[in-house]
Amino acid sequence: MKDQITPEFIRAIPKSDLHVHLDGSLRLKTLIELAREAKVKLPSTSEAGLRKLVFKESYKDLPDYLHGFMYTCAVLPDLDNLTRVAQELVEDNAAEGVRYIEVRFAPQLHVTPTTGVRDVVRAVAAGLAAGAKAHNNSKSVKSGEDAPFHFGMILCAMRRFKKGMSPYFADMLRLMEHAPKDEVYAAASLELSRACVELAREGLPVVGFDLAGEEAGYPPADHWAAYQHAHSHFIRKTVHAGEAYGPESIWQAITQCHANRIGHGTFLFAQDMIQDPKIEDRKKYVESLANYLASQRIGIEVCVTSNLQTISSLKSLDKHPIRQMIDHGLSVSICTDNRLVSNTTVSREIQLACEHAKVNRVELKRLVVAGFKGAFFPGTFAAKREFVESVTARYDKLAARHFPAAKS
Repeated sequence: MKDQITPEFIRAIPKSDLHVHLDGSLRLKTLIELAREAKVKLPSTSEAGLRKLVFKESYKDLPDYLHGFMYTCAVLPDLDNLTRVAQELVEDNAAEGVRYIEVRFAPQLHVTPTTGVRDVVRAVAAGLAAGAKAHNNSKSVKSGEDAPFHFGMILCAMRRFKKGMSPYFADMLRLMEHAPKDEVYAAASLELSRACVELAREGLPVVGFDLAGEEAGYPPADHWAAYQHAHSHFIRKTVHAGEAYGPESIWQAITQCHANRIGHGTFLFAQDMIQDPKIEDRKKYVESLANYLASQRIGIEVCVTSNLQTISSLKSLDKHPIRQMIDHGLSVSICTDNRLVSNTTVSREIQLACEHAKVNRVELKRLVVAGFKGAFFPGTFAAKREFVESVTARYDKLAARHFPAAKS
């Protein structure tokens, strides 16, 4: 078929990934090597064994999905390891045509007794820069045939944590042992928000602030002070919301946390998950919410594979709400979430969306461009606009070859 969207075309076009966790996106080979050096015991020392036992195609539930992070996080407190995996993440993305990523990670999770948040962020930035430099020095980029690679970093606060997760969290819980736990979590997120602002001022490509972790029972409003501080200093905001909780979580992320984008938003249309008894017309509520998101161009970072793997009520990709999101005119970008844990790539996620959400070639271009337009780009608006224009021109050139009888 002349209008068929092939895997080859998807791989060739410029793409973005606005929702990719560093600690969930290591190369499996690298994890095995780093674990051996750090004397971290893995369930298997072969890639095939780890794919069978830990990083699987499907998972029983969210705890099963999260199990692998205990191994990836165990090797990341070493700064050299952080730099290496960040560089490899850029290399892997660049190899499949991705030209912009926003890497998110929780710096407080990776500190040690001898390193701090600033050290962690700088180590990741160094790796990302090294990977981007290699691509941007290529002949194809210098000649203008290919688009350059850009990146940003999003620092993640945790909705909740335990002392065993890192020395930083252990210290927070010890110093505030008589405070309610929600106040301890909020204090840690505010401290990270302050670091976010200061690091951005120093010139590091820190482009956003995020809130991750268990959603139900830990509302984004608890972290209002952290988000207000970021908002007051021109840091862009995203929030994991609507992934394990209903539409009210998304609205709270917007109104209480000034969210510019929403991570996942899977239960945006789930009327039955609305809990506020004051909301009598649930259908109108979700329609109003969707319309607000669309009209304000608040982006939705959609990760179809990880949603299927972590949300038990989502029985198949055909049932994923991405089709509804597209039909409502939302600014949807296709993301991976965790390349290793979900065993996926940006190209694969786009292919799944095309197949299961029946995305046509016109919609595909909108999805791709939405990823670049929705980016928290670490530069001026003029520089971002020039970059978006360059990747769009690249897309159009490839589309003209692939769809010779139709306009892109």
